[in-house]
Amino acid sequence: MSLSVAVVGATGVVGQEFLRVLEQRRFPVKHLRLMASARSAGKRVSWMGAEHPVEDLATADFRGVDLALFSAGSGPSRTEAPRAAKQGALVVDNSSAWRMDPEVPLIVPQVNGAAALGHHGIIANPNCSTIILLMALAPLERRVRIRRLVVSTYQAVSGSGQAGLDELDRQIAEEAAGRPPTTKTYPYPIHRNAIPFVQAFAEGGLTTEEWKLVRESRRILDRPDLRVTATCVRIPVRRAHSEAVNVEFERPVSAGEARAWLAAAPGVRVVDEPDRLLFPTPREAEDKDDVLVGRIRKDPSHECGLDFWCTGDQIRKGAALNAVEIAEHVFGVGAAASAAR
Repeated sequence: MSLSVAVVGATGVVGQEFLRVLEQRRFPVKHLRLMASARSAGKRVSWMGAEHPVEDLATADFRGVDLALFSAGSGPSRTEAPRAAKQGALVVDNSSAWRMDPEVPLIVPQVNGAAALGHHGIIANPNCSTIILLMALAPLERRVRIRRLVVSTYQAVSGSGQAGLDELDRQIAEEAAGRPPTTKTYPYPIHRNAIPFVQAFAEGGLTTEEWKLVRESRRILDRPDLRVTATCVRIPVRRAHSEAVNVEFERPVSAGEARAWLAAAPGVRVVDEPDRLLFPTPREAEDKDDVLVGRIRKDPSHECGLDFWCTGDQIRKGAALNAVEIAEHVFGVGAAASAAR
C-alpha cells in the first residue's frame, strides 16, 4: 500500500519533523503535498531529493489525500480538519482542537491504539507531556491499578514552537553581549531560569497545560476516576521534556517490578543504574524515538507509592512520531506493519 499524504503546517517545527519521520520510517508516501498559512504559500520545501511547493491551506483541495498530518494550531484545525475528513482524508491532528471531543479518538498507539480504529475521519494526537507520561505510566497501570498521580514537568522551549527556540537563543546572545534579555514569548527570561507557568491560567489556579495532563491522561487510560495533579514548568532546554512522577498504586509495587514491566514495554527504554550514575536526561533523549525512564524507587512516605523520572523528545515522540505511528497503526503500513509481522 502506498498513500497520498498531506503535511499541514509544513513550514513549522513539528511540520518539519513530520517530514523527517516520514522519511526515516520509510512511510509509503505515493504523493506528498505540503500546506500552511497564506503567508507561507508559494515557498518550496525539499523532501527526499525533490522540491515541493507549499499550498495555501485555506484553498487547498483534499480530494485524493489519504492521510493529512495537521500541525497548524487549534484554530485552523477546527475549520479545516472537518473539511479534509469530509473530502476523504484521515486527519491526525496535533493541536488541542479535538482532544476532548468524545467522537474523536485520542491516541497513543502503544497505550490505546485499538481505539484509533473507531475514528470518523479525525484522530487527535495528545499533548506532548501527556504522551511522554503515559508511555511510562501505562505499562504500570496494566499490572496494578493506579489510585493517584502527582506529576511535575520540566518542559523544553520547543513546546512553544519556533518562537520558544528563538527566544532562548536570543536571550543567550543578549546576555553574552552584556545586554538585558528581552522577552516576547514568556513572561520572564527563560535563559538561566525556570518558569512555573505553561500556556495560560485556568480554573482552580491550574494552567491549561496542567489541565491537559489531568484530563487527557484520564481519557486515554479510560480512567475518569483517576486522581491526577500536575505542576508544569518551562526550563531552558531545547527539545526534550522531562517529568518527575509520583504514583500511588492499589498495592505495593517494588522498584524491581516496575523496572521489569517498563523494560518490556515498546517505545520505552529504562536507564536506571544509580551506582553508575546512569539516569535519563533531556539531552540524551533529544532526537530519540523512545521515552527514557529512570530514578525508579519506592516512595518512603507511602507503602503503595513509587517515584520515577522520565524524559522524551517533545517534537518527536511528543508530536510528529506519535502522529505517524497512529497512521501506521490505522493503515497497517510502515514500521507498525513490520512490527506486527
